[in-house]
Amino acid sequence: MSDKLDTPVNPDAQPCVRNVLKFLSDITCDKIVTGQHTQTMEMEELHHIRAVTGRSPALLGFELLSYSPNINYLDTDEECMTEVLRNYGTLKNAWEWAAKKGLITFTWHWFSPLGGRSKSFFSKYTDFDASRAVIDGTPENRALLSDMDMMAGLLRPFCDKGIPILWRPFHEGDGGWFWWGAKGAETVKKLWRIMFERYIELHRLNNLIWVWNSQVPACYPGDDTVDIISRDMYPAPHTHTSQSAMYHELMQITEQPKIALIGETGTVPDAGAIHSEKIGWASFMSWSGHFCLSEEYTASAYLKQLYDSPYAVTLDELPKLY
Repeated sequence: MSDKLDTPVNPDAQPCVRNVLKFLSDITCDKIVTGQHTQTMEMEELHHIRAVTGRSPALLGFELLSYSPNINYLDTDEECMTEVLRNYGTLKNAWEWAAKKGLITFTWHWFSPLGGRSKSFFSKYTDFDASRAVIDGTPENRALLSDMDMMAGLLRPFCDKGIPILWRPFHEGDGGWFWWGAKGAETVKKLWRIMFERYIELHRLNNLIWVWNSQVPACYPGDDTVDIISRDMYPAPHTHTSQSAMYHELMQITEQPKIALIGETGTVPDAGAIHSEKIGWASFMSWSGHFCLSEEYTASAYLKQLYDSPYAVTLDELPKLY
């Protein structure tokens, strides 16, 4: 693939960032990195994969929802609180995964920075206006920046230790279901750029690999702020393919070629088809809960077949990247 895929958008990026981009670029159209999202301290999904396949995914995703500063504990419901409580402490799991030299990606279901109830990362549970949050000096803007700075503090120790993070903020920002996407394309692009500039220029988080997550061209914030493009997909159960149509649609959003990932999936792809068809997904991340733990979307027999594939990269096959 093009050498440009190896070049981070942050000129001060740490060597670990460059190593990861080089590795993902080198395997593109040949192999795919196995990945799994986890949402709880128990990490049932990781234990399930190990039990079924005898291997571990090379990439683990960790959920940061419980680290949101503005969770409304006084106006919530049991479902929300169960999700928050089970997520408490997952950064400890991320640190333990880093000790194994696995790849890390973070997903942040960001509770509304101001106001809201229950799962206020959903727009239906908050009146937070993201279009006002991108205007300097507004109450919404101050709340937004305060939350960003808090999260930067949690990311700082990973930077200090030279641990690369595939950072995927404002995921699925093309839709209206999350507050960050509810005010349209121009707002989500501004939100992205505010975080990008603040995290690089103010916080110097030079370990972050900036992963954009949407296939909608109007929402794309620009090649100068994005290292990797991705999209989420939930194909029909047991439909294991290269997802070539999804890939080619995603590749249309950029001017310059970019590494591409499957940000989330319910049904795992076919590594052999990705290799034979030369489709450039560099990694996938199966979503948590029943998408991984039940037989509904991916049968255990197929999961083992995938993890045994010579075209699927598991933890034991990952080179030392940091």
